Amino acid sequence: MSAVPQVRLEEQASTRRRLYQLLDTSHADDRTGLIVDRVLILLITGSIVAVILESIPALEVAYADVFYWIEVLTVAVFTVEYFLRIWCAIDSEEFADSGMSPAEIRLRFVFSPYAIIDLLAILPFYLLIGGVLESADMRFLRCIRLLRILKLTRYSSAFDMLAITCRENTRPLAAAFFILITVMLLAASGMYFFERNAQPVAFGSIPAAMWWAVSTLTTVGYGDVTPITSGGKLFGAVITVIGVGMVALPTGILASGYATQAKFRSKQYQQQADQALADGVISQREASHLEKLRKDLSLGKHTASQILSKAQVSRALSPDTHDSTCPNCGAPLALD
Repeated sequence: MSAVPQVRLEEQASTRRRLYQLLDTSHADDRTGLIVDRVLILLITGSIVAVILESIPALEVAYADVFYWIEVLTVAVFTVEYFLRIWCAIDSEEFADSGMSPAEIRLRFVFSPYAIIDLLAILPFYLLIGGVLESADMRFLRCIRLLRILKLTRYSSAFDMLAITCRENTRPLAAAFFILITVMLLAASGMYFFERNAQPVAFGSIPAAMWWAVSTLTTVGYGDVTPITSGGKLFGAVITVIGVGMVALPTGILASGYATQAKFRSKQYQQQADQALADGVISQREASHLEKLRKDLSLGKHTASQILSKAQVSRALSPDTHDSTCPNCGAPLALD
């Protein structure tokens, strides 16, 4: 291979890596990346607001052209973003050691959750102008377009923590939902036994009674579908009480897992703070690194300051500190 094509390939790879950095969630020290993030967030938010306002008939008629051009602008930007993300996917750390070819990496990225969300954000527009959805209900298309709000999850550390929590607690959550389904089937069967003769329409079969069981166990109420027999009322009261515990079970698992993730992130920050204070002083560079880490971990300034204060106190009370430094000036002491 000649030198000129090789240089061009290296320049292309460098450009692709930079684009990946800009489109990925940027760090605090990358100003250009932060600007790109904010522009995309602004476009996503503006598009969602426009879709919501467009659902008001008076505004839809009065500002039809404005809504149309907002849609054209956002779809154009999201389309460019979508294809650039596919092109830059091979620079993702996720596929760094996968051993897959660039084509395989890009294909796998296309079917990733974030890529599917990006596609759904632009697909209705192209299907509509292409005539594929000429007879489609505009309310349905509007609901599909509102899925763009899921694009914001890419920039949310809180959602990232929730996703990790769900992934780490897959088995406990699966067990909780299995118990919920089991109780639901028992509840529907019991209500069918007590109410099938008194209310053949609402409780004439176990599948028909399932709606009552679902709405009762999830504590959202059951409207006009209520037991009227004495046995049915007593059984319904027991199921209602059980339903409170059934809802609390997966909620408790998620809450506990989320708290664990938050504690883990605080511990990460504390470890970095201890390392920065190893010499007794936090330099400007270390302070910038800690601030960047705080933002990446989504820690509040108050929490971070408490961790730093705790690390400073621990450093001051450490026996090694008093033995190796002067108590007056803090200078290192010569050890015999």
